[in-house]
Amino acid sequence: MAKRILAFDFGASSGRAMIATFDGTKIDLKEIHRFSNDPVLVNGTLYWDTLRLFHEIKQGITKAWHDGGFDSIGIDTWGVDFGLFDKDGRMLENPIHYRDTRTDGIMDKAFAIVPREDIYNSTGIQIMKINTLFQLVSIAQNRPELLERADKLLFTPDLFNYLLTGNMTTEYTIASTSQMLDVFSRDWDKEMLRKLGIPSHILTDIVQPGTVVGKLSDAICEELGVPAVDVIAIASHDTASAVISVPAIPPQDKDFIYISCGTWSLFGTELDQPIVNEDSIRYNFTNEGGYNGTIRYLKNIMGLWLIQESRRQWIREGQNVSYADLEREALAVAPFRCFIDPDEDIFSGPGNMPKRVREFCEKTGQYVPQTTGEVMRCIYESLAMKYRYTLNALEDITGKKYNSMHVVGGGTKDNFLCQLAANACKIPVIAGPIEATVLGNAVNQLMASGDVADLAEARKVISNSFDTIRYEPKDTADWDSAYENFVKIINR
Repeated sequence: MAKRILAFDFGASSGRAMIATFDGTKIDLKEIHRFSNDPVLVNGTLYWDTLRLFHEIKQGITKAWHDGGFDSIGIDTWGVDFGLFDKDGRMLENPIHYRDTRTDGIMDKAFAIVPREDIYNSTGIQIMKINTLFQLVSIAQNRPELLERADKLLFTPDLFNYLLTGNMTTEYTIASTSQMLDVFSRDWDKEMLRKLGIPSHILTDIVQPGTVVGKLSDAICEELGVPAVDVIAIASHDTASAVISVPAIPPQDKDFIYISCGTWSLFGTELDQPIVNEDSIRYNFTNEGGYNGTIRYLKNIMGLWLIQESRRQWIREGQNVSYADLEREALAVAPFRCFIDPDEDIFSGPGNMPKRVREFCEKTGQYVPQTTGEVMRCIYESLAMKYRYTLNALEDITGKKYNSMHVVGGGTKDNFLCQLAANACKIPVIAGPIEATVLGNAVNQLMASGDVADLAEARKVISNSFDTIRYEPKDTADWDSAYENFVKIINR
């Protein structure tokens, strides 16, 4: 009998429920339910619409059951965000979006208590204002009464698991995004939290990916008319699941680079142990948790968000442009006229992205892009250049030379970006699978049930199931020359 797995995958703008059917050799995917994920701005605060998202989970479960049933459920989401619960298990308020302004300026206040270097040396996590640690420092300093009422904190996937089962746990990979774990002990750094005014009693025990959280609660089963199947805490940070699905087969891919390419571009490699040293601090790399105790040593780069938000702006202005339209317009204009640093803070929030691109170029004394195609070309080439910049840093830190790059996730559909990445980095890009996160989610459930032996077998199964596309570098001399200008712009 084929195994049927229900995987929920939440991104920053949409979510979906998919059935993964495993016949013992290959996996077949079927989308059961798709829905938008629309943050809501209320009185200046940007919230996740968490209860509606849970309603969509219920819809996905019902549809999957009528489609032929399923053997287990796993949920992955974005990182860092959380809900607070009182002693009776009630959510105190809707979880707040990581792009909310409450962390503006908060890092300097945190560093006045615990120095930046100490925080990094303890956690090994890239310093970013969106991290859970800084969100909680903001609450501790501005809304202390909320923390006084809180009995438990649950990260987004753990929150949904709790609503399905009634059991509270914290999965390791999602916890590792918080900047609250000791990177070496892989447990909460309670002393650092105490200094910053964050109560550690609100944190639950950490469980490893593949742990069964519990079964669907009686109330959920009765409401939806489904049996009490297992809910599994898979590698629930979406990037951790995506990295599981990288079709890197040893020995040729013993050391590999990946880009999990979506709203963010997560650029890194897989290690057995964390790296925390002066170079790691200088380049601000992160040591996030992976499956089976691995470390996702990576850099968060502002990814397709720049393109997505630009398109939203042009649509607001009355231009009904598709992503294919934007790519065609970018291809039609001259290359290398201007660059942005994708990770500048001005590009992190929602709003008029094309205007911000133009303002950055003007401020840095470059050609100011005028047309839609010129803005898009600037964004595309800047992303590819930032990949090269990060690759150089990664090779400097690890002392390794990487000969190919795996791109997984939704960004693999962007042929232009994949080709530019190969050109800029001067190494082949292997693109695929597209549904990397869902596949990682599914094979994690299959490993938990014993249907797939281990991570190596899981990657072979995925490689056997889905094709990849290979992009060879082109015009590398032109990119070398332009790269020098890019470095000057971002290091100005």
